[in-house]
Formats: sequence, structure tokens, C-alpha cells
Amino acid sequence: MYKRQKSILIDFTAVIVVTFVAVFAMINFKDWVNRSEAMRAMNHLGKIVIEYRKNQGAIPPESYVEKIVETLPGQARLGDMHYRGRWISFDSPDDAILAYTEKNYHSLLLDPGFVVLRRNGQAEWMQKQKFEKLLAKQQSLLEIQMMKD
Repeated sequence: MYKRQKSILIDFTAVIVVTFVAVFAMINFKDWVNRSEAMRAMNHLGKIVIEYRKNQGAIPPESYVEKIVETLPGQARLGDMHYRGRWISFDSPDDAILAYTEKNYHSLLLDPGFVVLRRNGQAEWMQKQKFEKLLAKQQSLLEIQMMKD
């Protein structure tokens, strides 16, 4: 093989490797941004829920939350959010799950999971298995039945 051919082959391989690394990084960066924006929206919703609880003495109804969610920064990243306000009572613990949305990522750096809003207004990221176990503990039989229908 001549020097020129070797040089072309090395340059071609370098371009392919750099392109692969850039694509991999961008896919993972996109998923990280989506998760961050969903967390941001859920944090804003948490602040609104706390303010509502302080002023009204109760958790906001689902119709109120649906209107608010449309105005949240980053709400497009929330996806299909589930609000459990009707299943949360006065004696529910502050760490009860109030709202959640599932995030399925196909990257190597982020695992699928849920963005969760607790009754106390705290938003967090939760692994899928941990979330499902916690939600199963908190759900009533009636709520489970309603979710299936």
C-alpha cells in the first residue's frame, strides 16, 4: 500500500470514529436535556401545589392542574403526566406520589424511569422498579381498578 492510500484510509477512519462519537454524545445529551426539562416542569408544578395548599388548605383538583401544566416551562417534556390528586387524602403522608410521568430513554447513560412529584412539592427522578413498588404500596384497590378501565 502506498503512503497516499494509507493516509486516505487513516483520515477516513478518523472521520468515521469522530462522527460516531459525536452522534453518540448528542443522543445522550438530548435525553439528558429532556429529563432535566421534565424535572424543571415538575419542580414548578410542585411550587404551585404548595402555594395552592397554603392558600386553600387542600390539594388542587385535577382540572386546576391540567390548566397549570399547559403554562409550565418545560411542560412539553412532561409527556403523559398522571395526577393522583383524587386519591390523596388529608391523612396521606407528605411523601405520597401526587403526580408522575414515565420517561423511557434508549441511551447508555440514562436508565428509564419516572419523574415524580410528591405531596410535599418535591420533584425527583426515580428508577422504574423503585417507582412501581412505591406506587403499588400507595394505590388503593379502587384506583388500580380505575386505571385498568
